Amino acid sequence: MKLNKISYIIAAMVGASALTGCGIYGKYSPEKVNDATVSQYAEAVKQTPDSVNLGNLKWQDVFTDPLLADLINKALLNNKDLANAKLNIDIAHAQLLGARLSYLPSVAFAPSAQRASNGLTHTWSEWTYTLPLAVNWEVDVFGKILNTKRGAQASYEQAQAYEQAVRSQIISGVAQAYYTIAALRSQLQLSRETATLWEASVKTMRDLKEAGRLRENAVVQSEAQYYSILSSITDLETSLHTANNTLSLLLNTMPQEWAIPASAALEIPVFANTDIPMSQLAARPDVRASEQALAVAYYATGSARAAFYPTLAITANGGFTNQLGTFIKNPAEWFINLGASLTAPLFSRGANIARLQAAKAQQQQALNNFRYTLLSASADVTEALVTYQNAFEKMKWLALQVDDMSKALDITNELLLFDGSTTYLEVLTAQQSLLSAQTAQISTNLAATRALINLYQNLGGGR
Repeated sequence: MKLNKISYIIAAMVGASALTGCGIYGKYSPEKVNDATVSQYAEAVKQTPDSVNLGNLKWQDVFTDPLLADLINKALLNNKDLANAKLNIDIAHAQLLGARLSYLPSVAFAPSAQRASNGLTHTWSEWTYTLPLAVNWEVDVFGKILNTKRGAQASYEQAQAYEQAVRSQIISGVAQAYYTIAALRSQLQLSRETATLWEASVKTMRDLKEAGRLRENAVVQSEAQYYSILSSITDLETSLHTANNTLSLLLNTMPQEWAIPASAALEIPVFANTDIPMSQLAARPDVRASEQALAVAYYATGSARAAFYPTLAITANGGFTNQLGTFIKNPAEWFINLGASLTAPLFSRGANIARLQAAKAQQQQALNNFRYTLLSASADVTEALVTYQNAFEKMKWLALQVDDMSKALDITNELLLFDGSTTYLEVLTAQQSLLSAQTAQISTNLAATRALINLYQNLGGGR
């Protein structure tokens, strides 16, 4: 086929696609999605990110404890999930490269040679050989390759977002484990000190009973409380062991006990902002990954539509041979052929229709998932923010309670020692109340810290 005829075919196909196939060339954009939640997201994406927002801060600026920072660095270097996420990026990049190279022609070289015998006299004919080079190029008139390439690009960006999400989870997970271990050590230290005091108190109450100053029920109640404290210590030790194992797995190392000081539980980060705009939710890596999944489905639908249109392929064959036509010629000569083929699907037993219907349904699924991801992200942020604010407020009241309980215990001890106007049981009750208030204070401090870590992760932190 002559080149000018090939040009006519291409021009005609481009004209036809302009009239009937506009949808197959469309590029994904959130503005094109007919959904109120996604429209808010589209507007948020256009906004310039604020570098001072919590989610945009580098993790080193949020977690400033040197020991914690060292553990986070080790986890980022060694964690298995993060390593696999990075390999997913490599896989997606290789697939993207393959999609981009689809625009290039394919080249094949298949040399052949033969020599025939007549089978009777065992005489051989001359050698015949061909050294062909075949080139095939598919003209992407209807966007089949274009949609494949765009889908691969979206998959690549989705893998990058997923890697960032895993990175954020690891950073937050290490911080959670770190402060949990510190809080458990603090509670364990407090419980052991209290157990020592109660042990001495039980001995004193036994002596007072022998002296006739206390009844048996008071001694039994004090012993029961002492045993309760001892049992809580075993629970704390089990929880501490579990927390150490969790941190070890995050760092991809053998289970071990981590030397995290109990004083770290008192380091409560402060966060003052109460307004979280949609632009911060748009920066979340799981939101971006969900959006790219929608883009992949969008381009898959475009590819399914493009399957209904013809395929134009240009072929060229050339090479060196001594076999021209029906005779053998020596010496050999060069040959070249140029052609084009137009393949249009007429009847494929419903395969193209089924593929398009499935692609549309999958695109709707991706949209539903994206919408839910946005709603879930908003719920996560508001929950973490409210939890942090309430825990921070509760810490103020608990601090006052602990202060008053300490004073009450001192007063009760003085009354018992100097004027005998109170009982030893009241002293033990005051000690128990103080222990409960101090334990609640440590737990609330941990809840506030966890809520802030969750808020940082929910805002896409971890860069």
